[in-house]
Amino acid sequence: MTDVIACLPGDGIGPEVLEQAVRVLEHLPLDVEVVRLPFGGAAIDEVGDPLPAETLAACRTARAVLLGAVGGPKWDGSPVRPEAGLLGLRKELDVYANLRPATHGEVDLLIVRELVGGLYFGARGVRADGTVFDTCEYHPSQVERIVRRGFELASARRGSLVSVDKANVLDTSRLWRRIVDEVAPEFPQVELRHALVDSFAMELVTSAERVDVAVTENMFGDILSDLAAAMTGGLGLAPSASLSDGGPGIFEPVHGSAPDIAGRGIANPTAMLRSTALLLEYGLGRPGEAAELVRAIDAAIQSAPTQDLGGGASTSEFGSAVRAQLRIDDAAFASYRGIDGSRA
Repeated sequence: MTDVIACLPGDGIGPEVLEQAVRVLEHLPLDVEVVRLPFGGAAIDEVGDPLPAETLAACRTARAVLLGAVGGPKWDGSPVRPEAGLLGLRKELDVYANLRPATHGEVDLLIVRELVGGLYFGARGVRADGTVFDTCEYHPSQVERIVRRGFELASARRGSLVSVDKANVLDTSRLWRRIVDEVAPEFPQVELRHALVDSFAMELVTSAERVDVAVTENMFGDILSDLAAAMTGGLGLAPSASLSDGGPGIFEPVHGSAPDIAGRGIANPTAMLRSTALLLEYGLGRPGEAAELVRAIDAAIQSAPTQDLGGGASTSEFGSAVRAQLRIDDAAFASYRGIDGSRA
């Protein structure tokens, strides 16, 4: 059956970098159908809603969602911000597990961030005296499922997991630590340690090569994954995958919409293309093609770097260099198996 990929170009440089991802998908030997849908600020301009009902319906039935970028100063005064569409899509698809890999030199780490709970989704408002509040809330079941995903990923990597919290201050973190310790005996092959978020931030700066997998709550993960990206080349190179327990995942670069360079053809599509590799691995169950795409991206960074990497390649020229590096041979991936046990 043909796999439908819901593509959400979004705003700023989103359409430009996503176009390079689509060209790669079309270049590979895949039976996929790409469907482009309005989202974010562009959808506000078109229909007044950052997440139109038609877009959400298409994403629900797709095999995976590929997202460019959302937001920009154009919508700062809008009654509804583009980012509301992103938060809404994450919630509706229940993509609770956000995977943020960071690799460079000796550093090869993965931050697993809880994505649909915590401070960003808790009660908020303004009290009569003018006090503004945001509430961080977690149910034990929310913690358990993301912690279990962290253990599973660590067991498939180097067998080391650090759980990051602020248990010396926060009740939600004390709950978090208790759940981690309850799940840990199910994974005796994984070495577990706990870390406070502030000391772990220092660890990332001084010795990131020691970290294998880190699992943490929403806001801590947001901040720490950006720090990890800065340690390994910057946000322009950083991909992400947001996964549920069976429905479509969302695959997107973590950089912003960069409206200052939109339309100039100079945006670096590396993060978008690396997110596409995560889509191949986690969304389509094709690790062979994912590995080949990562290799092609790394080669293109050397042969055709974009301006932000000290070169002169345009967005499309970098994409062309990646496609030129791809040497997908169907027989070469005969050893890889799909998620259902059949040939990927």
